[in-house]
Amino acid sequence: MSHKVSLVIKNSLLVLILLVLMQPGLQAAVVVTDADGTSFSLPQPARRIISLAPHITELMFAVGAGERLVGTVEYSDYPKRARSLPRVGNHQALDLEAILALKPDLVLAWSAGGAVAMQEKLQALGVAVYASNTAGLQDIAGLMRTYAQLAGVPGRGEEVARDFERQLDELRQRYAHQSKLRVFMQIWDRPLMTINGNHYINDVITLCGGENIFADLGAVAPTVGVEAVIKRNPDIIFVNGMGKQYRRWLASWRHWPQLPAVRHDDLYEIKEHTISQQTPRILLGAKRICSILHDVRRTRAVSKR
Repeated sequence: MSHKVSLVIKNSLLVLILLVLMQPGLQAAVVVTDADGTSFSLPQPARRIISLAPHITELMFAVGAGERLVGTVEYSDYPKRARSLPRVGNHQALDLEAILALKPDLVLAWSAGGAVAMQEKLQALGVAVYASNTAGLQDIAGLMRTYAQLAGVPGRGEEVARDFERQLDELRQRYAHQSKLRVFMQIWDRPLMTINGNHYINDVITLCGGENIFADLGAVAPTVGVEAVIKRNPDIIFVNGMGKQYRRWLASWRHWPQLPAVRHDDLYEIKEHTISQQTPRILLGAKRICSILHDVRRTRAVSKR
């Protein structure tokens, strides 16, 4: 057999092997770790996926797996393509029949989202459910890698995860060692609510060299009183509101001129969509908060001269 004929046969075999491996039913199994630290596996990457949380939907699109989604929940509105997906409920109630009708080979759930009973029902019916939980900024990149693996696009997942980590690291190196400023973050008005040290927004404040005045409280999103805010004397007040409600929230603080934040007019709105979800968009909110803290430090340093 001539060398050329042998080479042609070898090349043909390689092409045949690649074609076989590319068949959907023959793709390699996927093994990841779930929120409880246990091994979770699929016989092959998922092709029909339902997301049970808005931030999960956004993360799926971020890693290039949005086309794998066949259903999601209310308030999954980013990116725009997510708005056309069928809805299977919301954070208060999920529709089991609607979920099953979409014939998912994977359901992505949020273990902190209060849908444990639904997860158990789905699993009892043989539906694969992967439950995740993000505790802080450092978890977002890992979750993107995991979702990308489950959807069969690990390369894209690694790419966006690394870019997210790179931008976080740049902010950390630039701002984390700056002089501390005391920060109050308002996330609701009536009752007045904030975040503690275990909330992912606290990670943003720390990243920017800020100090959350209510980091020590027990609840992740505690209710506080105006008197408590006054006692802890914040240098800056941020409000994280929807629509135009932030204007009313900010205006209400002007009744307390004894606060440094009010006296220096350091009252700022952080748009909800830039910081309310544990997705790459949180970098938008982080960059704004870091920039504001930087400007406040510089302004106050000048005023002391």
